[in-house]
Amino acid sequence: MKTRIEGTTMPVLELTLDTGEEIIAEGGDVSWLTQGFDIETSTGFGSRGKGGFMSGLKRMVGGGQLFLSQYTASKPGCFIAFGARFPGTIRELTIDPSDNYMVQSGSFMASTSDVEVSVGLQKKLGVGIFGGAGVVFQKLAGNGTAWVQLAGEIVEYDLKQGESLLIHPGHLALYRAEMNLEFTTIKGVKNKFFGDSLFLAQLHGPGHVWLQSMTPAKLAAAIEPYLPDKSSNNS
Repeated sequence: MKTRIEGTTMPVLELTLDTGEEIIAEGGDVSWLTQGFDIETSTGFGSRGKGGFMSGLKRMVGGGQLFLSQYTASKPGCFIAFGARFPGTIRELTIDPSDNYMVQSGSFMASTSDVEVSVGLQKKLGVGIFGGAGVVFQKLAGNGTAWVQLAGEIVEYDLKQGESLLIHPGHLALYRAEMNLEFTTIKGVKNKFFGDSLFLAQLHGPGHVWLQSMTPAKLAAAIEPYLPDKSSNNS
């Protein structure tokens, strides 16, 4: 399998497969592909054969889709492309039993067939917080390769044992699954949801963390004034 990532602000992931190689992805995310793929859709894909419908439900809790599609190359040289949904970057992750990852909901793009995609963390924050959905992370486990899209510019940190970092939850894009994540409030900062406290995620080392400069919520807020007013009468 050959990987190519093209573009800057809105990158595209292109995967070229040999005969018999497989890719798992959410069906609606495909941008273009060549002829020569056998395509099958199931709730069992992305579960490493551990389950069917229940595995799909767990993905949905993590912000994914109930069904995933498997694309199998029937001849060499077949390629498939996935375009980013928001400005940012695409990262390739090698997954194995010692390298599991937690990625922010909606960031999973595609993976090889032996990667398990499930909900790893869900934290309800109350009505109105982050669109009312709370904080949700998907866990990527198993053996294989996965590709994720992260928003804006990416800053990475290696936290050592005993070190921790306080992070706005929307900027926490990706981290190693063995790291301990807690949520806390910091007194002294006015916040319309928590009064005089600022709500933050606290990530503890050791481990590696990827932080994104943009959050999907901030991007949506920035373009909202330019969207047509659905309540207005255009007749």
